[in-house]
Amino acid sequence: MTTIHEVAQAAGVSISTVSYALSGKRPVAEKTRRRIEDAATALGYTPDAGARMLAGRRTHIFALTEPLRADTHAPTHMAFVLATSVAARRHGYDILLLTDEQAAGGMNRVTSSRLVDAILVLDVAPDDARVAIARTIRTPTIFIGIPDDTEDLTCVDLDFESAGRMAVDRLADAGHPEIMLLGQSEAAYRTSNFSRRLLRGVSDAAATRGIDLEAATTGRISTERAGVRSAVESALDRGIRAFIVHAVEDVHEVLLAVLAERDLQVGRDVSVISTATAFDTTALSTPVDTIPLVPSRSCELAVEIAIRHLEQRDPSPGIHLIPPDYLATGSVRPPR
Repeated sequence: MTTIHEVAQAAGVSISTVSYALSGKRPVAEKTRRRIEDAATALGYTPDAGARMLAGRRTHIFALTEPLRADTHAPTHMAFVLATSVAARRHGYDILLLTDEQAAGGMNRVTSSRLVDAILVLDVAPDDARVAIARTIRTPTIFIGIPDDTEDLTCVDLDFESAGRMAVDRLADAGHPEIMLLGQSEAAYRTSNFSRRLLRGVSDAAATRGIDLEAATTGRISTERAGVRSAVESALDRGIRAFIVHAVEDVHEVLLAVLAERDLQVGRDVSVISTATAFDTTALSTPVDTIPLVPSRSCELAVEIAIRHLEQRDPSPGIHLIPPDYLATGSVRPPR
């Protein structure tokens, strides 16, 4: 790694002059400053974050606040962390991951130290404590998710309500008078807002289309396979032949196993749509139609908006909803 000593030697100046030129703490003759910058570029030298902060320059670091709780579904959340990191690197930024369950400390720490240029917020709760912090700091803060109170916030997310409506419309068009929603755990509806939004979209569309809707959670904290099996069997006994699944992979497999045991063919006897799913549903024992949740779409947009804020190209707050897509595999029976 190139040091400041090597830059000073190449430019023919003292170490302190290099420091002044690159930090901006003291004036340096224009010709000398250019010679120092040329030497630094040629040698691949980058001032540390502290020097850049003293100069009022960007650190090229984004903080990503992702509190890891007991009910966190690690594969999905890590997919968002990875997607954010990839998007940030594409624009020349590194990610500082803040995993404190009490997010206030981490956000205030990186803000007061001016360590990061912007903050990206994951796993947004309905009454998220990070909302109040975002309103009191000057560091641009982008929420990947939508809390209940969005005033003066910038948020990016899949349009979960539209995804829910889309799933119901597909099943209604196929002639199903009744639908079961296999949703998230009970804890998820308390701590995350995306599950509530999808449920709202499903409920509104069912009411509009005159569909009888039955909703079931998948357990108190995590997936309870026995409970899912019981809910599916009970629904089938009552004649329900359409399922919307907004849950982890295990829930899909339990549903498909019960259908196979009863010799019910997906796409002929029963319709199944996986909604807002972050994994590949074509890899299930029976591929099913999906309205996917693609982490890269939300995270790339959030990073782009953060950079626009930094460049003052679009500093105004707002909600940015990503329209859902429908990927068909033949798991919904043809319209009648």
